Amino acid sequence: MQPKPSRLHLKNVFILLTALLLSACAGYSPNDRMLGSSREQVMQIMGESPTELITPAGKVLIYPRGPFGKHTYFVYLNRDDVMESWAQVLDEKNFDRIKMGMRRDEVIATIGESKDTFGLGRNRGYVWNYRYVNSFCFWFQIEFTSEDTVRSTGYSKPPECRFKGVR
Repeated sequence: MQPKPSRLHLKNVFILLTALLLSACAGYSPNDRMLGSSREQVMQIMGESPTELITPAGKVLIYPRGPFGKHTYFVYLNRDDVMESWAQVLDEKNFDRIKMGMRRDEVIATIGESKDTFGLGRNRGYVWNYRYVNSFCFWFQIEFTSEDTVRSTGYSKPPECRFKGVR
């Protein structure tokens, strides 16, 4: 017969699990305390950036938190590789900047690359889906031509929100 765990033991396990969970989330998003950090320090906290863009002002490290995450963070570094600012770019203001005829690389420079995609039949192109924080359980979709230019954009319900009573 196994001895019952003591209350103190259960409390310690709970504290340890809570600390592990919080430390795992620490690198989910940038914060203002990171301003002035070097590129290496940012990557120690946030992890390796899957996309890095070169800009006239320096670099942008892109951190998508998808496909089911609702955030994509841009970390802006100056020419000396020092973090100057950051932004969460998945919002309607930035979605409105996506226009018909934009190239794929311009979309990535505006809101990042989607990891939730599907192809269109007969090689007509593909669609990128972006979940984002909103009150109506919408996602933003971009339809690209086979030549990697935006054909259309719009809002729709993602699969997890199409069931009756789910918002």
